Amino acid sequence: MIRYSSFIHKWRSKVDVNIKDIARISGVGISTVSRVINNKGLVSKATREKVLSVVKEYNYIPNSNARNLKTTQSKNIALMVKGITNPFFSNMIKEIERQVNLRGYPFLIQQVEDGTDEINAAIQLVKEKNLCGIIFMGGTYNHSEEKFKQLTVPFVLTTITSTQEVDPAIFSSVIINELKEAYKATNYLISLGHTRIGFLAKSPLLDETTGNRRFLGYKQALEEHGLPYDAGLVEDCEYSPSSGFNAARRLLNKNKGLTAMFAASDTIAIGAAKAVLTAGLSIPDDISIIGFDGIEMAEYYHPSLDTISQPGTEMALSSVGVLFDLISGRSSHQHIVYDAVLLKRGSCKMIN
Repeated sequence: MIRYSSFIHKWRSKVDVNIKDIARISGVGISTVSRVINNKGLVSKATREKVLSVVKEYNYIPNSNARNLKTTQSKNIALMVKGITNPFFSNMIKEIERQVNLRGYPFLIQQVEDGTDEINAAIQLVKEKNLCGIIFMGGTYNHSEEKFKQLTVPFVLTTITSTQEVDPAIFSSVIINELKEAYKATNYLISLGHTRIGFLAKSPLLDETTGNRRFLGYKQALEEHGLPYDAGLVEDCEYSPSSGFNAARRLLNKNKGLTAMFAASDTIAIGAAKAVLTAGLSIPDDISIIGFDGIEMAEYYHPSLDTISQPGTEMALSSVGVLFDLISGRSSHQHIVYDAVLLKRGSCKMIN
């Protein structure tokens, strides 16, 4: 870069520099130079001053046609959501939308159906809507480095990440440690004396899913406490009260002697609690139940459900902040991991 700068400096009276030259000399991206020249978008004071200094030094005069083309490009931000009916996502979506709108960018929400590859859907949406940034919410963990590289705009994964061997320098994420937090929930039940603990989640045995990450935390806690893993205590269900109800009823009908259930979402836990009460059992006297997510509905269910509460608002704020840092060139890719909190509300009890 130094040699290139010297070359341009030596010959600037003989040749015209273009926006690529200014970007290279300034050590920033072309889009950052464009934002400085057009006085639009987020650029730090230091970066702005550096670019303007180079522009002045090399007597750079922007091409008006190129500038006009640049300023008419879309500023659309998209949120790609898989599992849009998940109540935990609702407050996050509202906060993301609010933060994007505060920055003056149009915002669109794209639902991604189960079984659809969210990255492929995003690649298509970039072409259709001329996006300048994407936040992914929900989905799987199995996207490859090659797949990520097909995305041509900045993006952030929130509530999901990649467990494959993907260079962390090519994507950003805002997450909790699913395995660690599920371990926390299971360990809490074990500390209360429970040894026969049911586990309910969507696709717990399917690699690279949220249900699987939480299942691994459940299984790890059992192993570390010397408790045998029993596949008969694991039920596959959707993230919904009705599915949780049916899964819990199946568990109860197996007569496995369980005294507690760990539901991988609060929506599942609500349905499971209904199944326990419908069976004529008491919570927590007969069965202890703990959920996951920290949605408001679980607190006002009767009885109020213990849960692992994710910091959804903070995760939403960070997701937008990281995305706009990428768009503005203020920072490279980031990976933020939040801690969840165990909320004890009375649906879990120590057994005799």
